[in-house]
Amino acid sequence: MLKGFKEFLLRGNVVDLAVAVVLGTAFVAIVTAFSEGVINPLLAMFGGTNPIGLGFQLIADKPATFVAIGPIITAGLNFLIIATLLYFVLVVPATRAKARWGNADDALTEIDLLHQIRDLLAEDRANGPGGGRHES
Repeated sequence: MLKGFKEFLLRGNVVDLAVAVVLGTAFVAIVTAFSEGVINPLLAMFGGTNPIGLGFQLIADKPATFVAIGPIITAGLNFLIIATLLYFVLVVPATRAKARWGNADDALTEIDLLHQIRDLLAEDRANGPGGGRHES
């Protein structure tokens, strides 16, 4: 039962799914809070006196034409932080676990073992004395 559970956990698709859904969502919340509390105020310093934030105005006197650069930079930094955390917290340990306990796909199946035994027996019969017949 535990062997099957271990094989289930070490399958690549299960680990990828856990990375993408469960922990990815948790990291997004943490990184978003970090971005809003630290990165956005730092980017606002570069926005100068513009109350809208970091960016530029396409047409003066029309706030709808403001191109905001700050949110794009923040989203890029969020992505890099999340990808880095997921890689070092989940992917690296899962890869090490697969290397340590072996990959279930590399193991021979019962059918493969039976084929090898059959081939060895056939080879032994062909090379044995009297055409493979052993006399008592």
